[in-house]
Amino acid sequence: MTHSKPAVGVAVPEMTFAKLGGGQLTFGGTRDRWSMLVVYRGKHCPRCKRYLNKFNDMLSDWTALMDVMVVSADTAEKAQADVDEFGWTFDVGYGMTVDQMRALGLYVSDPLSEAETTDLFAEPGTFAVRPNGELMLVDISNGPASRPDLDELLDGMRFNIENDRPTRGNA
Repeated sequence: MTHSKPAVGVAVPEMTFAKLGGGQLTFGGTRDRWSMLVVYRGKHCPRCKRYLNKFNDMLSDWTALMDVMVVSADTAEKAQADVDEFGWTFDVGYGMTVDQMRALGLYVSDPLSEAETTDLFAEPGTFAVRPNGELMLVDISNGPASRPDLDELLDGMRFNIENDRPTRGNA
């Protein structure tokens, strides 16, 4: 069984995503502060919406600590429909490519039916990057039911940042 996982402790190459409202979101590379990318399955996923609604409720706590962005393989229209329905205020990217999914080590799924979606999509993933561009934290799931608890993740990231903790699990 093989699944290429991203290497922590090494620089994440810059990756760009189209941003709702115009422009681009850039993940990876050097920045002025920590950053986090949350990948969600897309409009068809009710668990994603519950998770992202909670994330949006906590957004000020997250943005006080780091830059955050949320991305899926959805079209702009599907992503915008979710933003309109749920009132998300975080930056939302769309159009994530299969190559980008694979570069991040994400699991890629085929839709089970056209009622779900019509294209390949990424299963959930969360990535935190230091200002110097090094990947510090990775959480990848092969399905919608497994994601990091947002309260625990926020608390842990705050501790890591404030105490300049080393990257773990790099062997």
